[in-house]
Amino acid sequence: MGLLNEARREFIAAPDGSKGQIVFKWPDQNIRKFARAIVEPDAVAVFTSQGQIMGVLTPGQHTLDAKELPFLGMFVDWATGGNAFKAEIYFVGTREFPNNRFGGRLDEVQDPQTGLIVTLRTFGEYSLRVNDPTKLILNLVGTVDVTNNQAVTGWVTQQLLKVARTTVTTQLMSGAWPILGLSMHSPEIEAQSLEAANRELADYGISLTRLGNVDVNLDDDDNARLKKLAGDTAYSRLAGGFLQAAQAEALQGAGEGMAQGGAAVTPMFFGAGMGMAGQMMQAPAQAPYSPPPPGPGFAGGGQGYAAQAAAGAQQAAPPPAQQAPEAAAPAATMACANCQSPIQVGSKFCPECGTPTQKHCTNCNASLAPTAKFCAECGTPAAPRPS
Repeated sequence: MGLLNEARREFIAAPDGSKGQIVFKWPDQNIRKFARAIVEPDAVAVFTSQGQIMGVLTPGQHTLDAKELPFLGMFVDWATGGNAFKAEIYFVGTREFPNNRFGGRLDEVQDPQTGLIVTLRTFGEYSLRVNDPTKLILNLVGTVDVTNNQAVTGWVTQQLLKVARTTVTTQLMSGAWPILGLSMHSPEIEAQSLEAANRELADYGISLTRLGNVDVNLDDDDNARLKKLAGDTAYSRLAGGFLQAAQAEALQGAGEGMAQGGAAVTPMFFGAGMGMAGQMMQAPAQAPYSPPPPGPGFAGGGQGYAAQAAAGAQQAAPPPAQQAPEAAAPAATMACANCQSPIQVGSKFCPECGTPTQKHCTNCNASLAPTAKFCAECGTPAAPRPS
């Protein structure tokens, strides 16, 4: 009789190839009486019948007999004379499952400092643990055959993206965090996202034990746009303003064209460039210096070297009351284009030969300096004076 009983026994255990799975379903629902169930130290075995949890086996070896495990008596298969049980068995790992990657699009947000609409993405890793196997079976996995961890980790990833979206966009829209330089807030993002995710996962018997290497960044095109805007703004501060920066860029383009042989530089463009150069040279005499605009709130931004130098110059200068009076400067003169006699600047005619001192553009009628070769407004070559 003893040999007969031994022959009727069988072993039920998760195979070695499924040790890395969070949930493994035993393929046979007909369980022989006196079979031995082997549960690994980092797992439990959950018995279900008709969608209800009937019992849970802890780690160790168990003989499937209603006398030893009373809950087995609830699903005895009487058609076999009481020699079998009809049940579904799930082996659920209770250890920590690390190195699960997540990532994807968060949301489209408006940068509060530049007004640009950008797309945020996030990437990272997390570790999870099953705290309540019965909740996992009933509320998430169900009675399907779970062949890999994607059924669990894919859903956890969606919950992580949801809570990360709320955490990051809330801080960005309130102006507390800048878009450029979000990496400095990675510890806060990880802590807040971990806490919020565990609240969402509690009803499913899962908890996140670790969340790390979280990186919130921009779409490649948006990242390039913000970096260019930051660079242009910093350059304009150093140049003294947006107008001065645009003029310098135009002159630089003209210089590059001439360096290539001048074929790409038309007379009109060359004249316009020379006109802007004349305006830049005359700018200090036409208007007093004004400090450049302050820099925007980019990560690591500041007032810029130009603003600091101007501030230092203003601090070093004595107040108006302490400055010594300046002697009256002599009237500026220039040479007559016809007879080379000295003429006071501002005179309309030469007092020696009567030659007019002002020239006008033949295209737009703008006033030209006596020695100007091109119009500063439209770039048209100046007409030569009659001899």
